[in-house]
Formats: sequence, structure tokens, C-alpha cells
Amino acid sequence: MVLVARRGDLLSVLAAELIRRNGIEVHCFQADLADVGQRLQLAAALEEKSLVPDCLINNAGVGDYGTFADAEWTRVENMLRLNMEGLTHLIHLFLPKMIERSSGVVVNVSSIASLVPMPDLAIYAATKAYVSSFSEALRIELREQNIAVLSVCPGPVHTGFGKAAARTEGEQIKGVREWFCIPKEQCVAESIRAMDLDRARIFPGLKVALVAAGISLVPLALIRLIMANRPRRV
Repeated sequence: MVLVARRGDLLSVLAAELIRRNGIEVHCFQADLADVGQRLQLAAALEEKSLVPDCLINNAGVGDYGTFADAEWTRVENMLRLNMEGLTHLIHLFLPKMIERSSGVVVNVSSIASLVPMPDLAIYAATKAYVSSFSEALRIELREQNIAVLSVCPGPVHTGFGKAAARTEGEQIKGVREWFCIPKEQCVAESIRAMDLDRARIFPGLKVALVAAGISLVPLALIRLIMANRPRRV
């Protein structure tokens, strides 16, 4: 298993736990995947160690909670680079080896936010709409190469996302979202099951799946009306 993140200390702790519990080989690489240079260094480091991913999981992503007009451009730019550019570039870097072997899996973590325009999370939702659309098209392109592509579209999950997305320290994105929250373990388990079943897209959690199904039946004009009148804390 190859783990990649910005925080090397946390990676080391996770690697030790994985080795202890599962007895597997784990490699850790500290990298900021929003940076093109560090993505290229990661690919070179993997090649040097003869590590060829057969399953690429693009889980790195950030949000920014607040109105677009008040956003710091550096946060917006980082979100665009990580959520879209980084994900796309990593697939482009590792896909040739999968095609060469005629096997592999790409798992892109999107969001239920990809289905609707979301005030106060406008850029985040738009980046996830890109991820879902790109995943669907890529899945069709790679079908003949025997490479599967899965788009995971969770709702709220208890992670550090809300804290990182908040613009004020200590602020949390709460409200009705707590009703939809599922444990991260459930999100992972359902995603792995979907990957094993060669699903194209999954919305982990029954409540989130039902909401997603409902959204698909609602016309855009009504979605605009609902989003314009939903409670806002900004």
C-alpha cells in the first residue's frame, strides 16, 4: 500500500497501524498534491522503487465555506488545483501502466454536492461536479482496457473536512447535515463493495442515496428555488 499526504507524521502513524493489524507492506510519501512539481516527484519516486499502482484512490480534497465574493483567492486556487487538477494529473501519470497491464481501478472521491449548485460552497460543489463527470467519461473510455472507474459521492462524513473548510477557527459546518452523517468506516466499506461490484457511482449511506435519487427527479428550476431559500449561516 502507498500512502500520500502533506502530513508525514500522521502517515507514519497510520502506516504503523496498518502493518500491525494487517501485516502488509506500506510505503509513505509526503507530498502536497496541489503542487505539480510534487506530483511529478511522487511519480518518479514510485517508479524508482518499482511501485506500480493497480488501484488509484483520489481522496485528497479541500473545501471553502463562505460566499465566493469574500473568498481568499489563494484558498480558491488551491481548491481548484487539488480537487480537479491534482486528481486529473495523477490519473494521467499512472494510467499508462494500467493500460499496459490491461487491468486496474481508479476511485475518485466526489461528493453529493456535485449534483446541485451550492451557495456558500459554490467552488467546492463545482469541482466535485467536474470529478463526477470526468469519472463517468473516463469509465467509458477505459472499458475496453479492462480498467474500472468508480465515483464515490458521500454526503457528510465525520472527518477533518469541516474544520479545514471553515474560514474562522473553531467554526464547524453543522445544521441538518448531522442527520445525514455516516461514520467514515461505513463510507469506505460501501465504496469497496461498489468497487468489487464494478459500479460506476455510489452514494454511501441510505439517507444520502435516497436524497441523490430524489435530486435526479427534480427539475433544475425547482433546485434553484430550493437552494435559494435553504437556511444559510453565512
